[in-house]
Amino acid sequence: MDDDIAAQIHRVNAKEPGAQDALFAAAYGELRRLARSRLRSMGRCSSLDTTELVHESYFRFIRRGELQTESRRAFFAYASCVMRSVIVDEARGRLTDRRGGDSKFITLDTQVEESTSNGESELVWVHEALEVLAEVEPRLAKVVEMRYFGGYAEVEIADALGTTDRTVRRDWEKARMLLRALLEEGPH
Repeated sequence: MDDDIAAQIHRVNAKEPGAQDALFAAAYGELRRLARSRLRSMGRCSSLDTTELVHESYFRFIRRGELQTESRRAFFAYASCVMRSVIVDEARGRLTDRRGGDSKFITLDTQVEESTSNGESELVWVHEALEVLAEVEPRLAKVVEMRYFGGYAEVEIADALGTTDRTVRRDWEKARMLLRALLEEGPH
């Protein structure tokens, strides 16, 4: 299966017709496992199911047009990033709908908003904090993305980033401290 995915990645990079569809078909099972992992780590923050997340991610791959990746790991790291964006966009949409979308806003004197789950807000805050981290420390953001959103082990991250697993552990700890500080500031 790994050889098939590698072969399909080679076909995509060679811009062969139908190669993206073939890559998606070859990687479908693994993309579903990745999506299931992503959704499980998000808890109740998402109303998406595994199939919806995989298919929406695929549509985003296709819409972006150019899928250039040099390896299987790089492809799945990219897939993890796309899945994260799908989940964050879905959470933002739910927050917008909860706040009335385009409806006229009327303030009520109740505690309803405070009593509703703020999982979507937290998810969006984490996403925004990760974007800030990426501007300052791109490698740290990549480590977080691959570990937290991609479910990769330290050794796999080290291999993908061309570094050691010890460096990945240090980066993970540093990123956690920086993200914690950013999250304590609240929404950006």
